[in-house]
Amino acid sequence: MTILDETIRNLVSRLLASRTPAGHWEGRLASSALSTAVAVSALGLESAGVDRFRSVITGGLEWLARHKNADGGWGDTDLSLSNVSTTCLCWAAFSIAHGGERYAGVVRAAESWLQRSAGGLDADRLTEALLRRYGNDRTFSVPILTVLALAEKLGPDRTAWRRVPQLPFELAACPHQWFQWLRLPVVSYALPALIAIGQVRHQRCPTRNPLTRLLRAWTRQPALRLLERIQPSSGGFLEAIPLTSFVVMSLVASGQASHPVVERGVRFLLQSGRDDGSWPIDTNLATWVTTLSIQALARIPNFSTVLAGQDRRRIRDWLLAQQYTAEHPYTHAGPGGWAWTDLPGGVPDADDTSGALLALKQLAPVDETARRAAASGVRWLLNLQNSDGGIPTFCRGWGKLAFDRSGPDLTAHALLAWTAWLPELSPALRGRVAAAQRRALAFLTHVQRADGSWAPLWFGNQHTPEEENLTYGTSRVLVALAGDVAAESPEVALLRQRGMQWLLEAENPGGGWGGAKGVPSSIEETALAIDALAAQAACGRQAALEPALLRGVQWIVENTECGRRTPPSPIGFYFARLWYFEDLYPLIFAAGGLARARRALGGQDSSEE
Repeated sequence: MTILDETIRNLVSRLLASRTPAGHWEGRLASSALSTAVAVSALGLESAGVDRFRSVITGGLEWLARHKNADGGWGDTDLSLSNVSTTCLCWAAFSIAHGGERYAGVVRAAESWLQRSAGGLDADRLTEALLRRYGNDRTFSVPILTVLALAEKLGPDRTAWRRVPQLPFELAACPHQWFQWLRLPVVSYALPALIAIGQVRHQRCPTRNPLTRLLRAWTRQPALRLLERIQPSSGGFLEAIPLTSFVVMSLVASGQASHPVVERGVRFLLQSGRDDGSWPIDTNLATWVTTLSIQALARIPNFSTVLAGQDRRRIRDWLLAQQYTAEHPYTHAGPGGWAWTDLPGGVPDADDTSGALLALKQLAPVDETARRAAASGVRWLLNLQNSDGGIPTFCRGWGKLAFDRSGPDLTAHALLAWTAWLPELSPALRGRVAAAQRRALAFLTHVQRADGSWAPLWFGNQHTPEEENLTYGTSRVLVALAGDVAAESPEVALLRQRGMQWLLEAENPGGGWGGAKGVPSSIEETALAIDALAAQAACGRQAALEPALLRGVQWIVENTECGRRTPPSPIGFYFARLWYFEDLYPLIFAAGGLARARRALGGQDSSEE
C-alpha cells in the first residue's frame, strides 16, 4: 500500500466515523466571539433588572476574556485576526452585560486595539471605521452601530442614535413581490433585522418628517406581524445566533421585551449556547456537509463498499425529506430547493440545492421518487438564474449586495448539478437546462478576471488583501468546466487554460495552496486545488499538470500526518465578512481531492513506501 492510499483510507475512516447516529453528517462550526458577544448582549438587555440569565451571561463573558487575541482585539473565531466589527461588539458586550471591574483589563486592551485600528474611541471614528468596512451594504454596519448605541458608546442617547442609519422597516409592509424593485439597503435574508432595528432606531430618534413618522407609526404593527410569521418554530432566524440576537435586543430596547418573537428568540439563544460559554454562528450545516461528504466519498473506487447500501438508503431518505415542497414563508422561494440545515430556520439556497442534487444522483437508485425530486430541484435552480446568466444565493433579482448577486462558485455548482441529471429529465426540461448552461458559461466568461481567476461569494481568506479566496473560486469553476457541462469549444478551452494557469502560478514553493499566490497554505485550499488539477488531468492534460499535482498530494500527506489530523482554517464566510471554520471541511476536501488525484495519477505516487 502506498502512503497516498494509506492517507485516503485514514481520511475516509475518520469521515465515516463523524456521522451522527441517524447516519448523516452534522459537523461542528467554530465557536464565534462575535456570536458570543451579541448573544450575551441580547440576554443582558432582556434580563435587565431581573438578571435571570446571569450564569449564562457570565459564562459568555468568561469565554470572551479567555479568547481575545494577544493584540487585545477579537476575530470572529479563535483562529481569526482581530477586526473592528467583532472587537466593537465584544467591547460593547462587557458594558451591556455589566462585566464590572472583573474584566477591566480585558476592556482596556480592547480599547487600546480600537484606538490603534479605528484611530480613536470617539463616536465619529468608530462610525466611520464601521461604515467604511461595509460600504453601501447596511446588513452588518447598522446592527453593530445599534449595539454600540445601546452600550452608550456613541454619545448621549439622541445624538448616538442619529449615527445609526435608519433602516426603512416600513417597506416590510409592502408586498414581497416589490422587494426586488425597492433596492433595500440590506441583503434579502436580513429582513428580520431590517424590521427590528429599524423600529428601535425610529423610536429612539424619530424622523422630523411628519409624513414619514405617520407612515412608520401605521406600518409598525404590520411589520411586527410579518416578523412573527417568518420566525421559525426553533425561534432562530436562519438558525443564526447573530441575526436572532440583533432582533431580540432591538425589540427589547424598543420596549417590547414581552413580544412573542423575543420569547422565542431568547429560548433559541439559551438552547444554542455551548457548555464552554460560547455560541457558534449557526446551529449546524448538516445538509451542506452531508452532501459534500457524499460527493467526496463517491470518488472512492469502492464507494458501494465503503458506504453500504443500507447506509446510502438512510442518507438518501433523509436528504429527500429535507427538500422544501411548499413556498418558503421567509423568502417566498418556490418548492424544490434545499437549505444548509435540517432545522426549521433554514432557507433554500443555490449552493445547497446543487449539492443535494449531486449527492442524490450518487446515492442510487435513480428511481421515480428521485427523478421527481431532482426535476423539482433543477427547476428551482433554473428559476433562480439571474438575467446575467449567473446564480445568486437565495432570491432572483433582489439586488447587487453580497450574496444577492450572482456568484461564480454558485454558478459552477449549478452547472454540475444540471449536467448530472440531464439524461433523466424530460425533453422540455432538458431544453431549458441547455439554454441555462449556455447563459451560465457566458456569465463565467464575463466574470473571469484578467489574471484567469474567479472570486467566490461564500468563502474568503483573511490573509489576502481583499479577503478573497481566489483558490476556492477558481478551483470550483475549473471542476465544473472539466465535466460534461459543455462541448469542448475554443471559448471553454480558453477559460480552462487561463484558470489553470492562475492555479498553477498560485502554488506555494512547498507544494500547498492558500487563498492566493504567496498566502500561507491550508489543508482546505490545497485539497481544492488538487481536486481541480486532477479533474483537468482527467480531460487529457495530465503531463502538464502532473508535477504540481504530485507536489500538492505530498503536501497534504505530510500536513495531515497521513490523514490522521486535519486542523481547520477560517475560510468560510457566513455573511457580511463574518468568518467561520467547520471541523469537517478539511477532512471532506482532503478525502475528495486525494481520491480524485489517485484516479488521475493511476499507479503513480510521490510517496511510495
